[in-house]
Amino acid sequence: MLRGLSNVSYYADDLEAAAAWYTDVLGVEPYYSRTGYREWRIGDDQDELGLIDAAYAPPGAADAQGRQVVSWHVDDVAAAVDRLVALGATLRDPVTERGEGFRTAVLTDPFGNAVGIMENPHWRARHD
Repeated sequence: MLRGLSNVSYYADDLEAAAAWYTDVLGVEPYYSRTGYREWRIGDDQDELGLIDAAYAPPGAADAQGRQVVSWHVDDVAAAVDRLVALGATLRDPVTERGEGFRTAVLTDPFGNAVGIMENPHWRARHD
């Protein structure tokens, strides 16, 4: 039923600040922009990351922020943690060895969203 990552959307109280931060993190401008929303396509699969102005959040969404963790594949979790922290993220769960080439970490972006990162040999085998 679930066939892969389609879109990840984060809410931000300050959409412009969040968009600037993610533009810096990703190194590219959003490919899609409209009032209350910005979207980037990321990586080999062109996965979609969307930022939504928190004013458009459904009731209760603010209470649930940070509870979900979507993990993005990175080549070096420790280096990615260092870069994200330098850009203002906060480390929530440290780099953790998960066995057989899997390492994870979870950060909180400056806007309250959980950002999971992972070295995943299965992802790498499909894309390298």
